Amino acid sequence: MPMRCVLVINPAAGGGLSAKVVGELTDHLRAVCEVRTVIATDEAGTESAVRRAVEDDADVLAVVGGDGIAHLAVQACAESATALALIPAGTGNDLARSLGIPHEPVAAARAAAKAISAGARQHIDLGKIAGTGWFATVLCAGFDAKVNARANRMRWPRGQRRYDVALIRELLGLRARSVRLETEHGVRDVEATLIAVGNTGSYGGGIPICPDAVADDGLFDVTVVGEVARRELVRILPRLRTGRHVDHPAVTTLRAKTVRLGGDNGWLAYADGEPQARLPLTIRCTPAALSVACVPTHG
Repeated sequence: MPMRCVLVINPAAGGGLSAKVVGELTDHLRAVCEVRTVIATDEAGTESAVRRAVEDDADVLAVVGGDGIAHLAVQACAESATALALIPAGTGNDLARSLGIPHEPVAAARAAAKAISAGARQHIDLGKIAGTGWFATVLCAGFDAKVNARANRMRWPRGQRRYDVALIRELLGLRARSVRLETEHGVRDVEATLIAVGNTGSYGGGIPICPDAVADDGLFDVTVVGEVARRELVRILPRLRTGRHVDHPAVTTLRAKTVRLGGDNGWLAYADGEPQARLPLTIRCTPAALSVACVPTHG
């Protein structure tokens, strides 16, 4: 029996995908498997399509779009026999980037087809937020989550510049908050500007907030930026692009299987660029919870 693939497309991704590009994506996949294509017109339709694909035991769920559609697909594919194929066509594309998937849609579809044909799979960990859902990249709370929220509300500029503008605007209201950070290793009460819990290393379109995170080691990498003045945070921010922020004395890193972020500070956590829940919340790392149709990037 040939492999069965459901291809779910967000046609608005990348500023609008042309019919020619959609045709090329489909042709590459049809060369190696049976393909059923779904054009999603809104988030509810996308969520329904990806869930239905897994419920129907598709061998592969291929999604075309940005981190939003990737996040919805992760919810459906987590701990299932359906492999996820990512064809990035959005603004951030952080999950695809972490897996070494080409950033150009047609090239990514070509790579996915090769992986499907060869049976190549990368099994990665996922984060599970108690009472909410799964995430594949980074969960953040504090300053960076506020930047994420502002960037999501903005319609201009596009691409990475949107995050840069949102960051500058949020600096005006910078304020550290009290957080209780609990892991299997103990409890810390900290004054934090931001906390990032990384299953993979990057968020916000390639910012390596947890630069040493590995997606298949069974552990989160946690980055805590303590209480810093606005001027000092401005000095730290350029280091984010290279991962050198972890060397600053105000930054603490640790690794853990479970993380609880406590405190009544009103922070709303974001994960995979999507709003999740307000603190307190508990997160656990679930090893090998997602199968991805791509060539492993290491190991």
